[in-house]
Amino acid sequence: MSTMSYAVTDSATMLRRNLRHALRYPSVTVSVAVMPIMMLLLFNYAFGNALGAGIGNTPTGDTKYIDYVAPGIILMTATAGSVSTAIAVCVDMTEGIVNRFRTMSISRAAFLTGHVLGSVLQTLVSLALVIGTALALGFRPNATPIEWLAAIGLLTLLAFGLTWLAAGIGLVAKNPETASNVPLPFMFLPFLGSAIVPTDSMPTGLRWFAEYQPFTPIIETLRGLLVGTGIGNNGPIALAWCVGLAVVGYVWARRTFTKAL
Repeated sequence: MSTMSYAVTDSATMLRRNLRHALRYPSVTVSVAVMPIMMLLLFNYAFGNALGAGIGNTPTGDTKYIDYVAPGIILMTATAGSVSTAIAVCVDMTEGIVNRFRTMSISRAAFLTGHVLGSVLQTLVSLALVIGTALALGFRPNATPIEWLAAIGLLTLLAFGLTWLAAGIGLVAKNPETASNVPLPFMFLPFLGSAIVPTDSMPTGLRWFAEYQPFTPIIETLRGLLVGTGIGNNGPIALAWCVGLAVVGYVWARRTFTKAL
């Protein structure tokens, strides 16, 4: 069996380990969806009339704020999964299980790969819960099946990139509490983009930041795919950010884990 085959087999074993943990403690997966769902309820019912009045009509002539805010909250779900990854990796690093792995003939890549793939799958489950809630609240996307696949692919790529970054955070964090706090900006940066209101309604300084931070083009691409708003050059920029985050996160996490061993 080749080195690559061993790595794939060991990664699959680690993935099963993490999925069994997820099945044993489903509250972790549910908790990833709870915050976005609460935000969706809050902005739709508490602030929806006020914020929606200044956004204007959608391409279908509908002024429902839920159609604007839902894509941003859905993206927030993809970012929220990174927190659980950082915690899980930190727990394994601080509780000694990695020391046991060192004594076994296991591919070094398998430990992190199992965590990342397991977290991405959990995030997809959370996304399904949040999308289902949005639909129940009145979200009515007009996306075709191809556009839905593109949207899910974009969210998966984003979750993949952020999860690798979170794995690196979990490796360097001193304790699970620190690991749970450091990735929090991933969750709330979308609010400083176009998740809640258009960037052109913001003050000049904040507008500049919102337009050039990574989540705004991703949100606009996702919104365009789901409800038919213009995407423009946001699509290539969104893909570039997602790929860049994945590459940086992967290289950093792998190097950090190698040094830790």
